[in-house]
Amino acid sequence: MERAQPLELFGHTILPGTRQHLNIPVVRLYTDTPIDLRIEVIHGRKKGPCLLVTAAIHGDELNGVEICRQILGYKNLAKIHGTLIVIPVVNQLGFIQQIRYLPDRRDLNRCFPGSSKGSLGGRLANLITTGIFPHVDYALDLHTGAIHRTNLPQLRTDLTNEQCLGLARAFGAPVILHSSLRDGSFRHAANEYNIPALVYEAGEALRLEQASIKLGFKGVMRVMRHLNMLPGKPAKTPAIQPWECNQSQWLRSSRDGLVLLHIKQGHLVKEGDTMMTIVNPFDASDSESITAPFDGVVIGLSQLPLANEGDALVHLAKVSSTLADTEYDQEVVEEVLDLGVAQLPVPENHD
Repeated sequence: MERAQPLELFGHTILPGTRQHLNIPVVRLYTDTPIDLRIEVIHGRKKGPCLLVTAAIHGDELNGVEICRQILGYKNLAKIHGTLIVIPVVNQLGFIQQIRYLPDRRDLNRCFPGSSKGSLGGRLANLITTGIFPHVDYALDLHTGAIHRTNLPQLRTDLTNEQCLGLARAFGAPVILHSSLRDGSFRHAANEYNIPALVYEAGEALRLEQASIKLGFKGVMRVMRHLNMLPGKPAKTPAIQPWECNQSQWLRSSRDGLVLLHIKQGHLVKEGDTMMTIVNPFDASDSESITAPFDGVVIGLSQLPLANEGDALVHLAKVSSTLADTEYDQEVVEEVLDLGVAQLPVPENHD
């Protein structure tokens, strides 16, 4: 196999077969304290693709940070073919303050591709777009649900892109959801550089959830094997054959009140099934039920039992999968249960 060439990144030269961490200056605080973007680079001796893994673009989303830590501790990284670039905490300022946004309340995931003369978010996005994307062949961006919302482990990508779909199937999350590109997002900017990109969503903000972390770590390893970046055994077929969904919808509260949920993460429901009941806390006879608008799988839930009219409470993905009419074997049941996902009977009809 062809030997890799030295990698030039932000004025640093990373030689084949070496590992470096780079501290790239981003901003200085009022106290003149520097804030750097910490980048870990593992550059293999042998030529291969370059994979970028990022986490904490939203500063309060922590599962991805731990996934990155475990990836960087993987003992066989020294043997990789190609290059692995890992940024465990992209939004350092939000991470320090345990908030989703930057100090100016901008969402970094709406600032791409950014500008060297723009806002703080724009400058940080520009740093990644111009300094890293030109070297990257594939990208994985790790996220969680927002505060008080939890996500079933899932991948969001362009299902019409064969490369994206292949990576998503190799990753092995329970759900792959088609997601259109959104202006200003990391994935939209990556697409401009023809980089197939996946977004992994799992768990809740400000929480470390071991099942989501375990699946995320294994997923990244599967993707690396799928790309032939790791020597040895080929990528194993994921135990869970994912639901591939082209459409999703947040079900919203029709009134104010207490929320009584009748479903859990990963539940498969049929059109017309009762998803939740909104009750008046002062009147036992005053309630209203909300039903599923289509056959689907529950991929997101509000964690708050109180709702105002219009609040998003349940995220339902419309089922479209080769999994229909097949039953999980015991090994898969155990893996699904390990994720805390309760499986109901598969809906009979699919779109």
